[in-house]
Amino acid sequence: MRKLLFILTITLFTINTKAQDTIKWLSFEEAVALNKKTPKPILIDVYTDWCGYCKKMDMETYSNRTIINVINDNFYAVKLDGEEKEDIVYKDHTFKFQKNGRKGFHQLPATLLNGKLSYPTTIFLTETEELIQSIPGYLDKKMFEKILGYFSSNNYKNTNWKDFEKGFKSNL
Repeated sequence: MRKLLFILTITLFTINTKAQDTIKWLSFEEAVALNKKTPKPILIDVYTDWCGYCKKMDMETYSNRTIINVINDNFYAVKLDGEEKEDIVYKDHTFKFQKNGRKGFHQLPATLLNGKLSYPTTIFLTETEELIQSIPGYLDKKMFEKILGYFSSNNYKNTNWKDFEKGFKSNL
């Protein structure tokens, strides 16, 4: 009986630990709704299914425990498909998929990126859902940790990037 209880306890602990080892990804609508109740900056990962660097960032950057903890503690994290087919209603406007050639794009990421679609792109919004910065391209975990530190602690408001980067201490 004790063995069974011990094994059950270890199993539940392992399952619980595993559940905390991933980013709590939300839909855009979920993040906006949560932000209305408890304001927090929003991080948006704009990706596509066919993007190799998007997959690499998922496997190598977004899977890192330090990155996971910083994101989960400081942001509402959104995965936003640049080719999403479903409508998204935001600020009384319905953003739709727009066919363009053989594929197409979704109007919301195109709007957030001022028409400069690039995959992957990481977008940071304030607690009031204003654009802080969009960063196109693959970000390895070392660079992304610095970027997260810069935007999660509001350093971007009063410290320039070069000064922040010089004083940054990594937890990786």
